[in-house]
Amino acid sequence: MTATLDLWPIGNCQVSALIDRDARMIWACVPRVDGDPLFSALIGGETPDTGYWAIELEDCVSVEQSYVRNTPILISRQTDALGNAIEVIDFCPRFERLGRSYRPTAFARIVRPVAGSPRICIRLRPTCGWGGGCAIRTGGSNHIRFPGETLTLRLTTTAPVGMILEEKIFRVERPLYFFLGPDESFSGNVEATLEEMLQNTTSEWQHWVRGLAIPLEWQDVVIRSAITLKLCQHEETGAIVAALTTSIPEHAGSQRNWDYRYCWIRDAYYTVQALNRLGALDVLEGYLEYLRNIVDSAKGGHIQPLYGVLGEATLEERFAPDLAGYRGMGPVRVGNQAYEQIQHDAYGQIVLCSVHAFFDHRLFRPATIEDFTALERVGERAWEFHDQPDAGLWELRTRQSVHTYSSAMCWAACDRLANAAHALGLADRRDYWAERATTIRDGIIDAAWRPDTERMSATFAGDDLDASLIQLLDLRFLAPEDPRFLGTLRAVEDGLRRGSHMLRYATEDDFGLPETAFNVCTFWLIEALQATGRSDDARALFEEMLTRRTSAGLLSEDIDPVTGELWGNYPQTYSLVGMINCAAMLSKPWTSIR
Repeated sequence: MTATLDLWPIGNCQVSALIDRDARMIWACVPRVDGDPLFSALIGGETPDTGYWAIELEDCVSVEQSYVRNTPILISRQTDALGNAIEVIDFCPRFERLGRSYRPTAFARIVRPVAGSPRICIRLRPTCGWGGGCAIRTGGSNHIRFPGETLTLRLTTTAPVGMILEEKIFRVERPLYFFLGPDESFSGNVEATLEEMLQNTTSEWQHWVRGLAIPLEWQDVVIRSAITLKLCQHEETGAIVAALTTSIPEHAGSQRNWDYRYCWIRDAYYTVQALNRLGALDVLEGYLEYLRNIVDSAKGGHIQPLYGVLGEATLEERFAPDLAGYRGMGPVRVGNQAYEQIQHDAYGQIVLCSVHAFFDHRLFRPATIEDFTALERVGERAWEFHDQPDAGLWELRTRQSVHTYSSAMCWAACDRLANAAHALGLADRRDYWAERATTIRDGIIDAAWRPDTERMSATFAGDDLDASLIQLLDLRFLAPEDPRFLGTLRAVEDGLRRGSHMLRYATEDDFGLPETAFNVCTFWLIEALQATGRSDDARALFEEMLTRRTSAGLLSEDIDPVTGELWGNYPQTYSLVGMINCAAMLSKPWTSIR
């Protein structure tokens, strides 16, 4: 079993799983996205013999996969050489029940015989304690218990339990039902209940998609990206994780193996910004609640770049020695030491997300004067540290600089607080924050503009190129026609573009020279090309990026600019955001079909 990133996510905003091209569940964590991997084969080495859940058709020669329309419910059709076939339906239940959202720590699978006399083998091999074996204990004729370190799970099924335990091959003559969830007795008829769960989950997702304000063109791209971004939200608290995985390296042997199953203030900002464009206000409202708790806990002090999905501040990084890593490329990291870093851009991203609530009348909970007062404490931090060194958005571990991007985000915090004060009718506070924004902006121009090369530098002290400089346009710090932005765009494109892909930077960092391109940087370039009048170039580059997607229509964090192979954690929110934003910007208007 060789892992690749051609994977299909399923989930319910509590747990998620990744299904490979052979319909095997090879990644899933419990009791939530940052928990212990129940299925860990994705990072278990080249040919792991455990950490997966396979439902295998005997002598299978082909597998065809697709999602149920506008849902994260996956159908995998397996066919053998004689035409015998089964369908495996994978989903995590999610729907309204008893006035609450039902999203259990559970995975449902339905096997349907669809042609001939198919024979299957079920290999259910979970892991516990980051790669260790799980004790298996049968509890009855229709279920199997898996005692774990943090959670005991129970498989309730209509399939023969003995055949599963012994991994025997047997004929499928009727639909089989599997519910792997909490160690509780399954109330009701398993077959009828799972069929009802499937129907309700389908309806729930399709109604959510129906409420999206999508562009005319590339609708499937936008819908799939939006659904997957929704899967990256831990709905219980509103936190949004950067990706569903840990330790997929940025390139072969790079040691750049990070755990992305946490909520970065920066990544979450970009996610809600994109989903706001589509009108997915439920994600924004959930995240704003999470943010308010983070701001309250900070009490006007330091705010970390990332937190756990329950708001945990300490995310100690350690290795999982029992797992060999993606394709054997360890280490496997649990936790992320970046929580200790200083990254001043977080102050701007908190304000940028929160200010929306002062203007949008659709929200259940509009922002209040008390919210503004709390945000002012964040603004004061932005003002205090706007010209101080930090690790930057690329999270350099061994050196700090005054980064133009971080400083521009601090400017944005003050600028948007002035807008919020104006909306609240607070003229004195509007003038206060507007004056600070002007001071920061003038300071950035003075410190980062390089008249000799006619471009902005990524740091105040150096003369550095960095793809984040393109974001000066999205922040409205520089206008698209501003010669300073045009000169910066030319320099960044000349220095960092590799064919159809953009590097973050082209200088050595803590782990040497980067070898792969960062997908969201390419989408930033596409947006800048469109905004500066190069529409044909922007559209062509966007269409090419879409060919790099997995079979599920998704992207990871990084891509090899030569081979096109995807690397880095998956699916990555930055990359999904890029597809949504570019599609919205480039699409023909709906009025064009009249």
